[in-house]
Amino acid sequence: MKLERTNYNGTLNVNDIGKDVVLIGWVAKKRNLGSIIFIKLRDCSGTIQVVIKNKKIDIHNEYIIQVYGKVAKKQNSNEIEVISNKINIINSAETTPIIIDDNTDALEEIRLKYRYLDLRRPILQKYLKIRSKIVKNIHEFLDENNFLEIETPILTLSTPEGARDYLVPSRIHHGHFYALPQSPQIYKQLLMIAGFERYYQIARCFRDEDLRSDRQPEFTQIDIETSFLNEDELLNLMEKLIAKIFKNTINIDIKLPLKKIKYQDAIEIYGSDKPDTRFEIKLVDLKEIIKNNNENNLSFLKEINHIKAIKISNIKLDEKIIKDIQLQAKKFYLEKYL
Repeated sequence: MKLERTNYNGTLNVNDIGKDVVLIGWVAKKRNLGSIIFIKLRDCSGTIQVVIKNKKIDIHNEYIIQVYGKVAKKQNSNEIEVISNKINIINSAETTPIIIDDNTDALEEIRLKYRYLDLRRPILQKYLKIRSKIVKNIHEFLDENNFLEIETPILTLSTPEGARDYLVPSRIHHGHFYALPQSPQIYKQLLMIAGFERYYQIARCFRDEDLRSDRQPEFTQIDIETSFLNEDELLNLMEKLIAKIFKNTINIDIKLPLKKIKYQDAIEIYGSDKPDTRFEIKLVDLKEIIKNNNENNLSFLKEINHIKAIKISNIKLDEKIIKDIQLQAKKFYLEKYL
């Protein structure tokens, strides 16, 4: 069998109507209406509907097939389909243990066991394609701005950073160990001292620490180091990089310059140095209000240097909510006042 292919599914559009094509892909879904069979054919670029008329053919989900046919317009629709005149079965498949769809009911353990099937799901392929586009745009932008990509060693000496190193025993030097890098920090400094001025690397980093919501033992980060740039110049450059990534990967225009907020303002208004400014629940300073209040039950607050609150309108506090607030107060050593 000749595995020829003329087009990918996702590249076909209304301009191809009437064109003879040869497609290869997986059967994502099949509807048998007797004299006509509809197949949703999936490849790495997307899906397309294939119509098989007046033919009996034994095809099931996840079969790999080759389709010879002509691109046509769907009835009562602006979309296209392929009317097949020949089907070759390249490979058959058993019933899969997980549903190959964006929404699957499979447990994580089963998904990991059959990872090659899980990765066929369109949503996961979408994420990996976006990641690939992000990396491509990073390379393009930094290259245009005279940054040099330099790989640094993975097997290295242990460095005093924020977490424990993963250690790799040396086969040649018994009793000695390599360490996997937590980040290329030392190498970045060496490169700057050596005069490279603008360096970047999409680096693998390894940290032997407990899992957290924003940290895992192995992860990727963009490492950038420059000489002779001040803070504003570097931030402006990175903003342009962010704008390019958003535009070229998910077609979102980012208005520059990005909004900046001072550290002190972030702490005063949001109580965090990484605030989510989409939410308008801001902290309000009550110190002056309490200071001028003569209520006896609030007098204890005058001893406290910082008093912050959030304003929530139209809310009724039932007994459960009040108890939850009291529990929170105890965490901040205010139980003696309650």
